[in-house]
Amino acid sequence: MLTIGGFVFLLLCVFGSFIITGGSVAALAGSLPFEMLTIGGAAVGTFIMANSMHDVKHTLGGLGKTMKGARFHKPDYVELLSLLFVLVRLAATKGAMALEAHIEKPEESAAFQKFPKVLANKFACTMICDYLRIVGMNADDPNQIEDVMARELKKTLAEEMHGAHALQAMADALPALGIVAAVLGVIKTMSHIDQPPKVLGEMIGDALTGTFLGVLLAYGLAAPLAARLGGIVTEEAKYYEVIRAVLVTHLHGNAPQVSIESGRKMVPNEHMPSFQELEEAVQSVQI
Repeated sequence: MLTIGGFVFLLLCVFGSFIITGGSVAALAGSLPFEMLTIGGAAVGTFIMANSMHDVKHTLGGLGKTMKGARFHKPDYVELLSLLFVLVRLAATKGAMALEAHIEKPEESAAFQKFPKVLANKFACTMICDYLRIVGMNADDPNQIEDVMARELKKTLAEEMHGAHALQAMADALPALGIVAAVLGVIKTMSHIDQPPKVLGEMIGDALTGTFLGVLLAYGLAAPLAARLGGIVTEEAKYYEVIRAVLVTHLHGNAPQVSIESGRKMVPNEHMPSFQELEEAVQSVQI
């Protein structure tokens, strides 16, 4: 809602100042639909040309995130850390093979069933199970596993950021597309050069509306949405960095409490539970 509110405020300021200073809304209203068709249609066309269908759908899905914000909050991080505590404590006390019943079929695991949000997150669930499975195969070099996890998370982040990059590319193109619309308007005006000044003035005003609209859509809509989406994707990536931090710290031979604390430090400050809050949460888990 904050995104929508900001855009409405932007429009009120831009058009409000135009009206207050004596601008004619009628002049803009007459040309805006046609300029919007030219510029918006060209922007959508270039967007489709530059992206695969998968990326188009991914970007459209990302627009929903700009309205809702990041999907992980303090309770989600507490739940994730609590599950990881249960798993690393089990591995520390009974050995890595004791995890097999939980990681082979997590949907049937009593541990995972205690934390339905993590279980519903397919990427997080798969990531936890895959790397604990690797540990069970005696691939217990912490540095090697940390490197593999870091590369996977880097790849995933790059893929998730594509929507933000696509929107930014559109924002970069919109001012030029506005100039295209303006040039078309000038060509139209020049073909009516024999008309009286009043008619020519209206036609030039219509042409300049194209430049105005291209710049407004670029820096007032597309670029802010790209920045917002990029910020959300980066914030959500911290959720998976928590998993990496906990598992790697565990592989270095640290106690479960230390492993969980290293993961807690990776949580964004806005959503980070306190030491006491997390301690109470993990101690209350009964498996």
